[in-house]
Amino acid sequence: MTDTLSPARRINSRLEGLRALEPTGRLDLLAETTGLDADARAALAGKGALPLDRANGMIENVIGTFELPLGLAANFTVNGRDYLVPMAVEEPSVVAAASYMAKIARGCGGFTTSSDQPIMRAQIQALGLTDPHGARQRLLAASDELIAMANSRDTVLIGLGGGCKQIEIEVFETSPVGPMVVLHLLVDVRDAMGANTVNTMAEMIAPRVAEITGGNVRLRILSNLADRRLARASVTLTPEALTTKSLSGADVARGMVEACTLAKIDPYRAATHNKGIMNGIDPVVVATGNDWRAIEAGAHAWAARDGRYTSLTNWEIAANGNLVGTIEMPMALGLVGGATKTHPAAQAALKVLGVTSAQELAEVTVAVGLAQNMAALRALATEGIQKGHMTLHARNIAIMAGAKGEEVDRIAKALAAAGDVSVGKAKELLGNQ
Repeated sequence: MTDTLSPARRINSRLEGLRALEPTGRLDLLAETTGLDADARAALAGKGALPLDRANGMIENVIGTFELPLGLAANFTVNGRDYLVPMAVEEPSVVAAASYMAKIARGCGGFTTSSDQPIMRAQIQALGLTDPHGARQRLLAASDELIAMANSRDTVLIGLGGGCKQIEIEVFETSPVGPMVVLHLLVDVRDAMGANTVNTMAEMIAPRVAEITGGNVRLRILSNLADRRLARASVTLTPEALTTKSLSGADVARGMVEACTLAKIDPYRAATHNKGIMNGIDPVVVATGNDWRAIEAGAHAWAARDGRYTSLTNWEIAANGNLVGTIEMPMALGLVGGATKTHPAAQAALKVLGVTSAQELAEVTVAVGLAQNMAALRALATEGIQKGHMTLHARNIAIMAGAKGEEVDRIAKALAAAGDVSVGKAKELLGNQ
């Protein structure tokens, strides 16, 4: 837990009338609900949220800042606790879909989650070996020494219960550059994402690895396939919760299972299926100042771990007719270090979430991914993906056509009613007013 976070608190994520408010009204309601202070409220409002001097210290060659819309997904209940989830994303329908699915799930008990300990992996590559298996045995024999060396500098992490816990050794007898041995450090990074920690440890012990193996050490870097740091979420939905005006809940559930099955067997479908999951996950990762590229890399590597790219989720119909959705994937998120500590809006977003550990953040985030997947499959099993998406996209089309202020909503509604969400139709409607 960091000093930027509020202690665990109970809120109601079901914010009635949120959609009907203007942005300032939504922010007022959020601040009242979560107890945000004035600084956090201002950071979430966006204007001057990231001062140029602070941005200049975060990356190189800064010329300005770049903003994305920051939305709020409501209705989430995870492990019996309510969460309001900030999402930074430009794509229409993402926040609405997550909120709507969370509302359906909420009526069925919400999402249940779990996660592994925050173990990250660093790799040290040794080349130029004539006896790679002998080198492996020598490294394993020296494991206590290597672990102690890796832990020798980060006393704070050790004091928090973290640190290097184990080593693993991979042997590659043949490769285009000859035999190699790769030592893996398995490090409990606590509430950090962990890249800097494991990279520092790898650099520290690399010379000793070279001595023990008799080879040359080349790479000394973390792996973004955080397969020891998995997060899981599940949801159980009754047929009644899935019933629409035209379809029974049992038919909707069957359609969702059939749609997911194609993603499980066909990588062309799996790529789009998993992109939809990341539509939910990435915006939370971005809003909280975490590394969305690392999360994407880990997710897709995990989806292909058996040699064939497949779905990150499973949807099944239980014996009692309920629909059960599950997801499991790497989720290397942090609450300390990086932009989570330097970006005011990221700090404010974490206050809104009210999470008190990196594991809790990972679990909420993966639940949002499952909700987003639920929304896509439900749409595919009912009216099709475009109807709802294009209705929400109509606001963008109205703006592209020149609508301003109150015109945007009016033109968007007219486009949706006409079933023609196009710039040409929007211009026609603007010209006729």
